[in-house]
Amino acid sequence: MPTPKVLPSSLWPNVSLGLRCGQTNQLLFPYSLHSDIAKASKKHSGFRLRAGFWDSIKSGFLKNSTTQVVDLPSTLEEAEEPLPEEFVLVEKTEPDGAIEQIIFSSAGEVDIYDLQSLCDKVGWPRRPLSKLAAALKNSYMVATLHSVRKLPGSEGNDQKKLIGMARATSDHAFNATIWDVLVDPSYQGQGLGKSLVEKLIRALLQRDIGNITLFADSQVVEFYRNLGFEPDPEGIKGMFWYPKY
Repeated sequence: MPTPKVLPSSLWPNVSLGLRCGQTNQLLFPYSLHSDIAKASKKHSGFRLRAGFWDSIKSGFLKNSTTQVVDLPSTLEEAEEPLPEEFVLVEKTEPDGAIEQIIFSSAGEVDIYDLQSLCDKVGWPRRPLSKLAAALKNSYMVATLHSVRKLPGSEGNDQKKLIGMARATSDHAFNATIWDVLVDPSYQGQGLGKSLVEKLIRALLQRDIGNITLFADSQVVEFYRNLGFEPDPEGIKGMFWYPKY
């Protein structure tokens, strides 16, 4: 079968941990999530780790044509949706006595200029700020990693910078797709990218989102495979439509 044509990198950003754009993207599916991630949500205690992809997609529909009456969520149920998380992922003391904390947050607070600077650091082509802002605003979830450096004797003058980000779009019910996974090159190789993606998946599972996909740069397919994603389960192929210029 011919290889599907892929969107130009300028139109379809890579989920590449900050690798330079221009590599072939591959659509990855959550064919077998690691058990430690799948156990993150009590709602998913019965989640079948190797359930067929189409079975999981269709699990929210009736197996016959009878009409189903669906009650809208009550105000109480809506209030029970998990709140954004923020916690210290790593803490270390530097030779000069400064304390650096790497803080994970799913609150979605991102300065658009800090994000542009991070994209520059990883070599991604620049995108219009207005579109970056719109992408963040319309995302279902935005997870970040910030470095906070506390200098001795400088209370209230902490140095904070964005060093990682990942976001997900979703139908708020069954499916989510992860986009724009970036980690500052000076912080790569420390397991931060792995932690960022795992905790984003965990947060999605806590919101009862069970089908999670992403587009991986060809050089990092193995990275995502180790996180439980699998390319083309059951022979499924990602298909793309884009303008013919």
